Amino acid sequence: MKFTKKILTTLGLLGVTEANLGSINTEKHVAQQNAVSKRPPNFLFIMSDDQDLLLDSLSYTPLTMKHMRDKGTTFNNHFVTTALCCPSRVSLWTGRLAHNTNVTDVHPPWGGYPKFVEGGFDKNFLPVWLQQAGYDTYYTGKLMNAHSIENYASPHVSGFNGSDFLLDPYTYDYMNATYQRNHDAPVSYLGRHTTEVLTEKAMGFLEDALSGERPFFMAVSPIAPHSNMNGTYGAGSGPLWMDEPIPEDRHKHLFPEAKVPRKANFNPKEPTGVSWIHDLPFRNETEVDYNDHYYRQRLRALQGVDELVDSLVTRLEQSDKLDNTYIIYTSDNGFHIGQHRLPPGKTCGFEEDIRVPFFIRGPGIPEGAVEDSVSTHIDLAPTFYELAGIPLRDDFDGAPMRILRNNMGTLHEHVTVEYWGQAMLEGGLSNLGKPTVPNNTYKAVRILSEEYNLYYSVWCNNEHELYDLTNDPYQINNLYAKVQTDNSQETRIMGYSLSRVITRLDALLLVLKSCKGTSCIEPWSVLHPGGSVHNLRDALNEKYDSFYQAQSKVSFDRCEYAYIIDAEGPQEALAYRNGYSLDAWV
Repeated sequence: MKFTKKILTTLGLLGVTEANLGSINTEKHVAQQNAVSKRPPNFLFIMSDDQDLLLDSLSYTPLTMKHMRDKGTTFNNHFVTTALCCPSRVSLWTGRLAHNTNVTDVHPPWGGYPKFVEGGFDKNFLPVWLQQAGYDTYYTGKLMNAHSIENYASPHVSGFNGSDFLLDPYTYDYMNATYQRNHDAPVSYLGRHTTEVLTEKAMGFLEDALSGERPFFMAVSPIAPHSNMNGTYGAGSGPLWMDEPIPEDRHKHLFPEAKVPRKANFNPKEPTGVSWIHDLPFRNETEVDYNDHYYRQRLRALQGVDELVDSLVTRLEQSDKLDNTYIIYTSDNGFHIGQHRLPPGKTCGFEEDIRVPFFIRGPGIPEGAVEDSVSTHIDLAPTFYELAGIPLRDDFDGAPMRILRNNMGTLHEHVTVEYWGQAMLEGGLSNLGKPTVPNNTYKAVRILSEEYNLYYSVWCNNEHELYDLTNDPYQINNLYAKVQTDNSQETRIMGYSLSRVITRLDALLLVLKSCKGTSCIEPWSVLHPGGSVHNLRDALNEKYDSFYQAQSKVSFDRCEYAYIIDAEGPQEALAYRNGYSLDAWV
């Protein structure tokens, strides 16, 4: 599969000619690579919370764009595999899909810090591995949900030379944050904005990192633009209720005219989606106005994050470590506001929720470039390993991203998308008066190349979705509904019938829904171990029709709130051997 890399540059304005550009880039690249070869690189990893990509929030963060987009590479097609904070973060830090960590929720018994500890990951995740490889490691901000004032020492988080974590029940309380440094007792910052406090802590850790003799990995994770939550919920004395984020005072009047982008899927007149989403009511003017206000509050809350990025990068630029430091900016999941009539939130498989910002800059990385290859959060740990020169682990479900000019990376066209449990409805006015919706369990595959751009999902009530995003970028027209109708043959994808495409997508999802390690990276090799199929295009050959028709179909036996294997339906895919066989792969 081939991808087009678009290089965005303003070199002409800087007086750099085409004739001397190659010479300049070659000399710079050689110098950077020589520097990297002499000492391991440093990492500064910045992750916002619930930041949208498709609702245009990046247009309101000019400092981040200056430091990250203009000085590094933008990954256009970067996805999360679970659109919820804790499962997504655990997958990021372990390089493993949520069905392999079994951390599938934000709180016990199926998620949160206690579930993370129960799985043994507190002693077996990226910062621990990096320390073993000779790195000093630092972290400040939100680590994960249900990491609280009651359990922070049961046990203390391993893997960091210095840490200062936000703790529940005050993690999302913008003006009442509680931080816990190293093994010290928690400290309340009542009356101070959490991003202001975080910036001070991050700058302090950066000084520690810069003064050290060993390479460093430093992670900074602000809560903005996540919804505000009063601490009483985490203490168990109130309902889950997530209201608009709170900006710092100097930002609270910005962007008075900003509105949620009015794309075709914003509050559509006809219902879209399946299951509970299809039943959502059309939103009235008061609700739409509130969503616009909510959107503005998110943009305002992001200004502190934008300034945080500027402070960190500016300090690095003043040091002698910048040329050997990779800086990454991303978010733990995306966000929707009003699309498909949804109140503010995440937890869905739509593009708004699973596609996130991703920028990286550093030695050997092209400046002002755009990379179109598909990547995910489970690819981050393998990518850090490769950049640091550490041999990859066998239990990674992801693969190194296509980061450097001289590194092709591991190209794949698919993203595994999975979710269990309830959907969370945020925003006090527009969440229909209920904070959660049950039976939001689904498995999906997002597949993307120059030829096709598809999303296929199976819900726990066994409803299906298929969207062709080339022709339907806002996921309004569910093509699966046409399969049983007379006009299904009139709708084709790449010239093939819907039924033929669906059998291939379903078999691919059957592998991905329970894959481990290499099978998550190269799922087609599970279906075709002989190597005859590498992508969806190959699989659509008519000679494989009977093979794909014979496959078990993805389905659920019942809806559950967690990854419970006997509710998950068929687990084994047939393998195509010696022309055709019914050999099963487990």
